Amino acid sequence: MRSLFGGFVFCLIFGLTTSSPAAETPNFIIINCDDLGYADLGCFGSDVHRTPRIDKMASEGLRLTNYYVTSGVCSPSRSSLMTGCYPRRVNLHVDHKGGWVLFPRSPKGLNPSEVTIAEVLKQKDYATSIIGKWHLGDQPEFLPTNQGFDSYFGIPYSNDMGHTDRPNKQYPPLPLVSDLDVVEAEPDQRYLTKRYTEKAVEFITTHAKQPFFLYLPHTMPHWPQYASEDFAGKSANGKWGDAVEEIDWSTGVILDKLEELKIAEKTLIVFMSDNGGATNHGASNAPLKGGKGSTFEGGMRVCGIVRWPGHVPAGQACDQLLTSMDWLPTFAQLAGAEPPQDRIIDGRDISGVIQHPQTAKTPHDQFFYYWMSHLECVRSGDWKLRVSLRKGRESIQLENPELYNLRDDIGETKNVADAHPEIVARLRDLCEQARNDLGDGDTPGENQRPAGMLESARALTDP
Repeated sequence: MRSLFGGFVFCLIFGLTTSSPAAETPNFIIINCDDLGYADLGCFGSDVHRTPRIDKMASEGLRLTNYYVTSGVCSPSRSSLMTGCYPRRVNLHVDHKGGWVLFPRSPKGLNPSEVTIAEVLKQKDYATSIIGKWHLGDQPEFLPTNQGFDSYFGIPYSNDMGHTDRPNKQYPPLPLVSDLDVVEAEPDQRYLTKRYTEKAVEFITTHAKQPFFLYLPHTMPHWPQYASEDFAGKSANGKWGDAVEEIDWSTGVILDKLEELKIAEKTLIVFMSDNGGATNHGASNAPLKGGKGSTFEGGMRVCGIVRWPGHVPAGQACDQLLTSMDWLPTFAQLAGAEPPQDRIIDGRDISGVIQHPQTAKTPHDQFFYYWMSHLECVRSGDWKLRVSLRKGRESIQLENPELYNLRDDIGETKNVADAHPEIVARLRDLCEQARNDLGDGDTPGENQRPAGMLESARALTDP
């Protein structure tokens, strides 16, 4: 009997002392900036923006240097982050009238039947909140509290879709929403970043003793840029720099709160941008070509940082191809939840890659670049093939596809298609697979799912 008891105690102690700390259910925070450029942070090469808190976060975590979103503009990109799917998969690659993004009073939005990251984590009783810009439908049926989020505070679409900065566009007043209610019309945008930060700290503090998921999609630095008096006029890059430096402050406040509450080690934070930087407003995507709205690298490869002390190695960079679609299956894996099993999910679990970036490999054999409804490029390994190119409001098929080696030519300056016909042929085959699966132009794909669509729509601020 004594022997059995001793063995039980040994096993218990051994199990406790050798169990992996990664087994503890982590909290998750995604900080998603609007239009931030690939090189707008000091840790990604900026010499005009002061971003000490984000730079420190990068030194304590992992920089993702081959990290992609699925579109060069807001709504399609955000649909992928929430669902783990390409925008064409969930039919949010264009507005109901064929526009780039969703606009006020659109009857279209993220289908309530889609499963978001928040809904996946609710399986494990996570507290969930979004604070900031949604842009996946402004009708009540499409708002975040109907998509797995316990609470919502923010604006439902871009900050230029209101009266203050677009008085002749016939937009309704820009609404600031709490859950399903408009609490202000045309809020003072100088204080949005501060208000979001205060709400984020409140949420973290309230839920510090249970697993939580906080999605913080900043309104800034999307045009028109605003910053509070503490930052306005104080950067070396005008209003753009002011907005970026206030986001850096906000990130520091959140990091400090995690330390104060002693939950930093159990909180995985992702910092990213929703698409490439708007260079016409002050962003930098160097050394990438192009920017917001394009399928050049500068339109869809964005700055990414992951911090999770004790789990993600500090001070390293990961050059494996990773995507914003990967967070849904990754968070599910780390939380012990199940991603949807009844539908195609394009994202992959990258928990092994972010924890072992020097040895783990990308789970993606290919990645597709769509401009609105059009397939324009495919990447596989270091190779990127361009089969179509935007000209104004049209995407024109190239008679002779262009091939670039992104490892040797990150700026997409040297077309080497003639020297590698076998690679061109292989990547063209991948394009055909995408057309069959996701569609291209006006041709639907076999595995697309419908967006949410209402018969009519009204603005949240309409009388």
